[in-house]
Amino acid sequence: MYCGEPRAEHAGRTVVLMGWVRRARDFGGCLFVDLRDREGVVQVVFRPEVAGAALMQEASSLRPEWVVEIEGEIVGRGENTNPGMPTGEVEIAARRLEVLSRSDTPPFPVEDEINATEVTRLTNRTLDLRRPAVQRPILERSRVMRLVREHFASRGFVEIETPFLTRSTPEGARDYLVPSRIDTGRFYALPQSPQIFKQILMVAGFDRYMQIVRCFRDEDQRADRQPEFTQIDVEMSFVEPGDVREIIDELLALLIEQVAGVGIRTPIPTLTYADAIARYGVDNPDVRFGLELIDLTPGERGGGLTIADAAIEAGGEVVGLAVPASLTRKQIDALAEVARSHGAKGLLWIRRESGSWTGSAKKLSPAALEAVGTATGATEGQTVLMVADTRPVARTSMGRLRALVGRDLGLAKPGSWGLVWVTDFPLLEWNDEEKRWTAMHHPFTAPWPGDMDRLETDPGSVRAMSYDIVANGTEIGGGSIRIHDREVQSRVFGALGIGEQEAEEKFGFLLRALRFGAPPHGGIALGLDRLVAMLLGLESIRDVIAFPKTTRAACLLSGAPASVAPGQLEELGIHLGPGREE
Repeated sequence: MYCGEPRAEHAGRTVVLMGWVRRARDFGGCLFVDLRDREGVVQVVFRPEVAGAALMQEASSLRPEWVVEIEGEIVGRGENTNPGMPTGEVEIAARRLEVLSRSDTPPFPVEDEINATEVTRLTNRTLDLRRPAVQRPILERSRVMRLVREHFASRGFVEIETPFLTRSTPEGARDYLVPSRIDTGRFYALPQSPQIFKQILMVAGFDRYMQIVRCFRDEDQRADRQPEFTQIDVEMSFVEPGDVREIIDELLALLIEQVAGVGIRTPIPTLTYADAIARYGVDNPDVRFGLELIDLTPGERGGGLTIADAAIEAGGEVVGLAVPASLTRKQIDALAEVARSHGAKGLLWIRRESGSWTGSAKKLSPAALEAVGTATGATEGQTVLMVADTRPVARTSMGRLRALVGRDLGLAKPGSWGLVWVTDFPLLEWNDEEKRWTAMHHPFTAPWPGDMDRLETDPGSVRAMSYDIVANGTEIGGGSIRIHDREVQSRVFGALGIGEQEAEEKFGFLLRALRFGAPPHGGIALGLDRLVAMLLGLESIRDVIAFPKTTRAACLLSGAPASVAPGQLEELGIHLGPGREE
């Protein structure tokens, strides 16, 4: 029996419990010890008439975080019941004690609420993980993984492991490289995803594959990004986009109900990429609230505002947003900084007060103001935000402002779930730095057959058979139907500027597989870390990872990354440049 399991119906049973001493206290000759393990805490009482003098003496030496084994009888606490504890109706009347391990004084108390810094916590992660508030997300993550496996197993999926030591491929983030000792000067790469291998599994005849898999990306770190992360990886043969979406709809409905306690309707609605950009400005919209973007270009044309006229003349547009609140100048200035960070030249704003417009109103003609008021439906006290720029800048900046305003004003109902599939992304996007087209998803994403005739003449207009699943404004997964036809794959490589020789060098093992009867197939990958964090209402993915790394991709517990002995480097044929030896 775990420490957190004794209940009133167990009264009279003799049990042996093992765990950590949470705290020990002496009340008038009786010693009370709170004993903790992963399932909870139970009170143990040492009474002289039951324990005897020798045991009382031994128990008086107990200190926090000592590991002990205690044998005793489960007894009711009567009028001393503690309703704040699941085990609060009972206690253990101790008859035997064995100290299994002693502990030094911990650097912080093993409690839910502590004042320790993150550096102290992660350096002492062993202790940090004992805290109930830290353990609960890890235990829930385990339950989610079990539910995921059961869901796919019941639908005929086969769980197959793919290699961690593979070869480096382009069109993604930087790879983590692993030098080969046997083949000096050559390197493995840790996979950013099992993409190529799961496609090969489809060609090999395993028509339904899933894996909960670790992935690795050597990216510049941000607060909520980890160099190693976990995906729920799925691939299916003989499917169309709707088939993949349906099975993920069922999975998400199960997880949200079982873990978050919320029921959702399926099928989850779909929204094309073009509609998402037009209505929300971003491809990961939070659909829990309205506040859609409004095209104000017709009303602003010739409205007297120089920046708007210049943007419209250059083929851009004016995009607006009617905020259901009277924003302060400080709030508006903060939003303006956000707009500029996304490329906007500035943020215009007007507000209706006592029947007239204030803010940037003096820069607009009466006709333009009237047009804005009509288009946005702004009422007394509401603030209208506007950006005039190129379409991508205007839409993106206003989309980000929409998300911030929605969060700050609490427009989304707490505990609610807003799920949407965003579909039909562009197949390619223009990389202005490299002056070439790159894959928006990856080079193996299938284009819609009806768009193929424009691949060489107008590649930016070709839509992909791709789809992202978005929850509460966060992308939690993405996938596509894959290219299974060699000729189509060759044409897509051509649009990406990948020649036959380069394609053979970097993707040869996939291309060879496609020559031997590849079925139509597609799949998706869901971010497990992000999904679990959202299910538990946590802000950071680090809260659901047992051993997270810092924003500098360091493990404070183990000290990784670390230098290695010169002999190891010599064996691998690696020489560190000047100033890098340690």
